[in-house]
Amino acid sequence: MSARPIAGRALRPGLCLAAAGLALAVMTAPLRLGPEDLRAAYAGPPETWPLPEIDPGVDYVELAPRALPSRPVPGSPAAARRALGQALFVDPALSASGQIACESCHNPRLGWGDGLPRSKGHDRQEGPRNAPALHVAGAGLPLFWDGRAETLEAQALGPLGNPLEMANADLGAIAPRLAGRAEYAPMFRAAFGSQEVTLERIVAALAEFQKYLDRPTRLDRFLSGDRRALSDLELRGLHLFRTRARCANCHFGPLLSDGQFHDLGLSYLGRRFEDLGRYAVTGLPGDAGRFRTPSLRHVSDTGPYMHNGLFPHLPGLIRLYAIGGGRSARLPAEPDAVETGAATASPLLRRLDLDESDVEALAAFLGAV
Repeated sequence: MSARPIAGRALRPGLCLAAAGLALAVMTAPLRLGPEDLRAAYAGPPETWPLPEIDPGVDYVELAPRALPSRPVPGSPAAARRALGQALFVDPALSASGQIACESCHNPRLGWGDGLPRSKGHDRQEGPRNAPALHVAGAGLPLFWDGRAETLEAQALGPLGNPLEMANADLGAIAPRLAGRAEYAPMFRAAFGSQEVTLERIVAALAEFQKYLDRPTRLDRFLSGDRRALSDLELRGLHLFRTRARCANCHFGPLLSDGQFHDLGLSYLGRRFEDLGRYAVTGLPGDAGRFRTPSLRHVSDTGPYMHNGLFPHLPGLIRLYAIGGGRSARLPAEPDAVETGAATASPLLRRLDLDESDVEALAAFLGAV
């Protein structure tokens, strides 16, 4: 069987004729197919599934279970660093006020976020952005909504010194403050070979702890061969996710993220809550209004959603994509390069033909990822 292009991709030559016929039927008329048809289409490994609807130029990687990092061997220095990092993560002594810990904004019971649209820190000041979930921290995706940190160690320094968060005007004061706590001496010794407390060691321990926060999902089980791990509704949502809903153009691979930055029309250009995202890091006008693609792992636990926490629930977020994204403010008669960049939405956005049953199915699927 010869290959032919569908949605910017080539038909996989390994599909048998019967499977290919079913795949084409699923792609062209998904609403006319019942649960049994979808079960048949997704019965094999992902390489036999119906082709995803992917735009040309997108470097798509098929969905796959994430291989979680192995935790350090008990008794090893790495295990001691992880234990130290966990203790530091929940200790408000890291903040200037002695009242705010990392866990204040990244609570495991709240999906490693804080459940707020925008986090509150020092003196209950509200920051401009939603607290990112930490499930895939250390997996290589950009850190912060604007990608300004490349490593977990660099990321840790941001909240420590931010006046709206932990408000340490002098980062050099943190280590002496912790060195005065007797319980930390043996922990630093086990982790680093001596009880010396330094800022470098503090952020290294915090980074070590954050590498192991993920856990398996039902989608992982489904992708590993347990075809009953998803309900019929969730399976329909998976098919929509990969096809008509176009989610897989940005959310793919084991981490369910392309690791890129996109403008979804939510920069609030020229309005009270203006946030130009990636532009603040790169200074490139084309990056104005772009924010990182978050991983969708455990997304149903991590609301509210988007960089500004604008959407409290997943159905509302899905409807945003269904209408083709947000709407930037009207540009002036002669916009500058930054204004033009912020008002230029991602070409991957477009109005979608989704009804409320589709929204329900997609939201159900996202509850399994």
